[in-house]
Amino acid sequence: MKRKALVLFSGGQDSTTCLAWALNRYAHVETIGLHYGQRHAVELECRLVILERLKAQFPAWAERLGADHMLDLTLLGQISDTALTQDREITFKESGLPSTFVPGRNLLFFTFASAIAYRRGLTALIGGMCETDYSGYPDCRDNTLKALQVAMSLGLDAPMVVETPLMWLNKAQTWTLAQELGGPPLVELIRTETHTCYLGDRTHVHHWGYGCGHCPACHLRRDGYDIYVQPETA
Repeated sequence: MKRKALVLFSGGQDSTTCLAWALNRYAHVETIGLHYGQRHAVELECRLVILERLKAQFPAWAERLGADHMLDLTLLGQISDTALTQDREITFKESGLPSTFVPGRNLLFFTFASAIAYRRGLTALIGGMCETDYSGYPDCRDNTLKALQVAMSLGLDAPMVVETPLMWLNKAQTWTLAQELGGPPLVELIRTETHTCYLGDRTHVHHWGYGCGHCPACHLRRDGYDIYVQPETA
């Protein structure tokens, strides 16, 4: 509880769950958002609402929640030819990777976050990457992030731990973790205020939250929520 952490907080379901996880374990937690030209930039607006709601609804966590940082990485969007940064159809490439894969995204995110953490005296970086329910992104793999942890710690000449509490959880288990951390209020906050849809759709609301209902991110979120509320049907 004496350690201090920086959470990569996008405003989505996974990063919000990770933020709650960190607030349960660290004495001081700061957050960082990254604007990289993503089509679903509405998530950046959601993050501010979520932070305020967390402070209001969870006083114990509010005492530990520190500064929020925002970085402009729109250059990444300018050099990326992907369906996550351009208005184009989501498909799968010959390599098997979806067209939503943004090369180098998590590598850059953690590298910039580590610079902020180093300056702020924070020794842990926390992200919502996951190998169980993911789209095959190579920079979400456990081995990738372990290697990055070593490189950042060596480059900074200071320990920089990368924590990924969702790495081996599926989406249903992520909903369950949220319930364990903050009960029904946190689950409802995540359901109604977080944003996961790749297309940035906040006009359609479903029983599992806002989204287009058709993109891969919406499918994962919907299926996970349905199993979470009715596990016997899984």
